[in-house]
Amino acid sequence: MFDIKTYQADKNLLKDKTIVVTGAGDGIGKTLAKTYAQHGATVILIGKTVEKLEAVYDEIEQAGFAQAAIVPLDFASATEENYKALHDSISESIGSIDGIVHNAALLGDRTSISNYKEKVWNTLMTVNVTAPFLLTKALLPLLKQANAASIIFTGSSVGHQGRAYWGAYSISKAANENLMQVLAEELGDTNNIRVNSINPGATRTTMRATAYPAEDPATVKDPSKLMPLYLYLMGQDSLGVNGQQFQYNDLSS
Repeated sequence: MFDIKTYQADKNLLKDKTIVVTGAGDGIGKTLAKTYAQHGATVILIGKTVEKLEAVYDEIEQAGFAQAAIVPLDFASATEENYKALHDSISESIGSIDGIVHNAALLGDRTSISNYKEKVWNTLMTVNVTAPFLLTKALLPLLKQANAASIIFTGSSVGHQGRAYWGAYSISKAANENLMQVLAEELGDTNNIRVNSINPGATRTTMRATAYPAEDPATVKDPSKLMPLYLYLMGQDSLGVNGQQFQYNDLSS
């Protein structure tokens, strides 16, 4: 059984693997990209802000890790054709991929459903729910070519239990958990792909600071504390683990 307090990932855990990380320019996604690269992976950095992706790319290159790839993509406006083009580009330049981490998300408005704006709702659902669906759909053929592939969703406690004034974010995270479960059942018995989710709990990110502006950032954990779990679920040590919802707080208590 996985123990986050004692798990030590082999330094070559992800050697020769190619992993897609969304929201790779900041927060958990940035730490993930650098950590996966440190353990041998070629990381495909997907995000909206080119400057942030370039900064992560430079850090990976300066550390002497495998050269990353940058894919600027605004999930709020991306079409199915954009995802197909991404598939074609990866297929032609790299071939198969070994994993996807769905990490990109918008927080949206912190207000009641009665006051929630339709435009904000639609944009958030597009980024948080439709984008993971379309990205997974487009890249599944490349995942199926790998010996053993992993899809990880980054969840939230409000996706397990709806919370007042968290609106579309809470509902989108519940949809992510359901999408994870559907994929896990569809792929578990017929393919080499496992699908799981991680609820990080309170983590020091820009989104967290926006949601809790009065909170002292020093009182919540750094994203690096989550990396053993993300490494475990992406590497060979988690073969056979499928359809599971991992709660960081439960593992660290």
